[in-house]
Amino acid sequence: VEEPRNVERSICLRHGTKGRRNEVIAYCSEKYGAGRVANIVTFGRMAARAAVRDVARVLQVPYAEADRFSKMIPPPQQGRHIPLKDSVKNDLDLKKEYETNPVAKQVFDFAIRLEGTIRSHGVHAAGVVIAPDDIVKFIPLEMAQKGVVATQYPMVPVDELGLLKMDFLGLSNLTTINNALRIVKKVYKVDIDLDTLPLDDEKTYELLQRADTTGVFQIESAGMKRYLKELKPTQFDDIIAMVALYRPGPMQFIDSFIKRKHGQEKITYLHPKFEAALEQTYGILVYQEQFMQISKDFAGFTGGQADTLRKAVGKKKIDLMRKVKADFIDGAVKHSGADPKLAEKFWTQLEEFANYCFNKSHAACYGLIAYWTAYLKAHYPDAFMAAVMTSDHDDIDRLAIEIAECKHMGIKVLPPDVNQGYVEFAIVPGENAIRFGMEAVKGVGTAAVEEVLRAREDGKFTSIEDFAKRVSSTRFNKKAWDSLIRSGGFDSLGDRSDLLFNLDTIQAFASKLQKEAATGQTDLFGGLTGASDILPTLSMQASPVKHTDKERLAWERELMGLYISAHPLDNYDSYFEEQTVSLSQITPDCDNKTVIVGGIISTIRTIVTKNGSKMAFVGIEDKTGEAEIIVFPNLYEKVSKELVQDAVVRVTGKINAHDRDGNLSSEAKIIADDMQFVSDQELREYESTGRKMSKPKPSSKKVLAKRVKATKSGNTSEEVSVPEPVVIKKMYVHIKNPDDHDSLKSLKQICSDHPGQSDIVLVLGEDKKSAIKMPFRVEVGDKLTKQLVKSLGENSVVVK
Repeated sequence: VEEPRNVERSICLRHGTKGRRNEVIAYCSEKYGAGRVANIVTFGRMAARAAVRDVARVLQVPYAEADRFSKMIPPPQQGRHIPLKDSVKNDLDLKKEYETNPVAKQVFDFAIRLEGTIRSHGVHAAGVVIAPDDIVKFIPLEMAQKGVVATQYPMVPVDELGLLKMDFLGLSNLTTINNALRIVKKVYKVDIDLDTLPLDDEKTYELLQRADTTGVFQIESAGMKRYLKELKPTQFDDIIAMVALYRPGPMQFIDSFIKRKHGQEKITYLHPKFEAALEQTYGILVYQEQFMQISKDFAGFTGGQADTLRKAVGKKKIDLMRKVKADFIDGAVKHSGADPKLAEKFWTQLEEFANYCFNKSHAACYGLIAYWTAYLKAHYPDAFMAAVMTSDHDDIDRLAIEIAECKHMGIKVLPPDVNQGYVEFAIVPGENAIRFGMEAVKGVGTAAVEEVLRAREDGKFTSIEDFAKRVSSTRFNKKAWDSLIRSGGFDSLGDRSDLLFNLDTIQAFASKLQKEAATGQTDLFGGLTGASDILPTLSMQASPVKHTDKERLAWERELMGLYISAHPLDNYDSYFEEQTVSLSQITPDCDNKTVIVGGIISTIRTIVTKNGSKMAFVGIEDKTGEAEIIVFPNLYEKVSKELVQDAVVRVTGKINAHDRDGNLSSEAKIIADDMQFVSDQELREYESTGRKMSKPKPSSKKVLAKRVKATKSGNTSEEVSVPEPVVIKKMYVHIKNPDDHDSLKSLKQICSDHPGQSDIVLVLGEDKKSAIKMPFRVEVGDKLTKQLVKSLGENSVVVK
């Protein structure tokens, strides 16, 4: 059976739900028949570490020992997991544990048998199958979660049976784009047609070159921003290439891609016939379509043979690739007169490419969405950011990032308001501002907001009494009242303290008035039936206690996830500006750098270590972002008494962007060396001196984290040096013979005595063509270098 083409379709979501995707599936069911359309099942399989932990639990192995076993398993290489059966043979530590510890051997033997077995099943996020007849005539079905009909066969068997597989993927960015277009049309009276949008818009590329891409699809991560600044994209093909390259594996080619674009590195081709395929990407293999063209130009493949190669590489079918290999090398010799060794060399590259290959058509689609979002942000920034925040209204972390971006762009974000706000985030015409969406306030549902908007159609509310009369007390309940009062939604109609103090009175008034109106006793727009023409009035008392600014900000934080009307650190602006790095600058790219940061403590999580000591994971935030501070036992013992929520701190520490397996993570943490608590008195003393903090010398490596202290005269202060970040070097160790186990064991033993934050790379073989990043890290220094040279020989160690 000829394999049908896969069809992928990205679908707009509604506020993060699968509403539109379900509409598409319903349409297909109606068009082709309900019995011919079904979702596709997906199976969760047992990973090596999970298998080890599960087996250890059943065998009643102590938790600490089981945890140690699981952590010995090597991390994935370029996103691909190494089978456990291979790891126990090839990883030195794991092999030793397996061969010398009977308990470990038993656990690993069972885990090897369990690895890859099915542990759970669910419904694929995108996959849908459409059959020419009732699906049960081809494959079995099941009733999955929430009444969804799904196949019992996963993707691959569905493909192999020749059934049409559709990928209907819900994409929130399409919702963002639709919302932005709707806002632009309503506010600016401009109807944008994305299909005719020019792909060479100067303002859009200026935004991309500045890397102002927060909220822009696919290209908003810290690493991507850094590469965009270096690349300075000037054409749509640059965007497509970055979408394809910025993933595990091809990332290693990004630096060369950038240098070649700017003429800083020579463009080379393995063979002249590669140029037609690789010219647009400066000689670098990026897309599936490129190696398909090379197979035709270089090896004389037909379109069908090239497509077979695509299937093998695209689906990582290594066995099929090996079958095609002989035809490729033979074809290269006959069609191009190529040296078999050169063809073999390219084939080796192609096998490695199978680990991360990306088709250009897919990258182009994502690149186009990235361009659309960048265009909207460049030309209609307020409309775009309002749409982005509406899409992320239930994700507090994202909202915090986006509100910080608005401030960076000069766009004010205003609190919710019953007279000016809407369900969604909305721009305030003429003010370069965005009004916080009322639905995004915790405790205020869509129904309550819609009731406010319904009542507001008759005019803005003139007072709390007017609001209580016109808005249904059944749809706008006490929780909605409380949340909108505390978040600032009623600030235009009254004081928060007074409204909270009188909330029961307000609710009783509204409920009584509306009940009487429902029974005909009161006409809300007239008077008392058969009695007086005077309506009941709301009588409120002044609150005996006025809430502080700090309390009001705490309410905003609780109900909206962040501070809107002000920030607790507003008074600390100059203090932290002089002494610290903003938290928005703490990214994985800064790994191993030493910094001083400051902020307010938002969360504290304390744990007890294996030796019984306490340590803490402390969340802090400043006006630009958030970060997690790791406080180890020695420091925790010193600061634990002052370590409380809402305390203002200044922290000196080293950035760590690696997970426990040594892999670069998407989030950066700070390992604290010192933590100082900034009191109100210290802030006043700092302000009274009026002294700017001294800047560090470029060569400074020592971090000075002394508090500012006024002298008796009050005119001087001690220097506080903000350190130049120190980049920790990387160590390369060369072992000529990969089978020299004694040298490998010696390397491991010596390095274990020098733990630190620097990567160590093992270079193997006489030709130095194989390099492996070790799963541990070291503290680079003369002592370690001398020990390694003494053990492994001269010229075996390089630090750079």
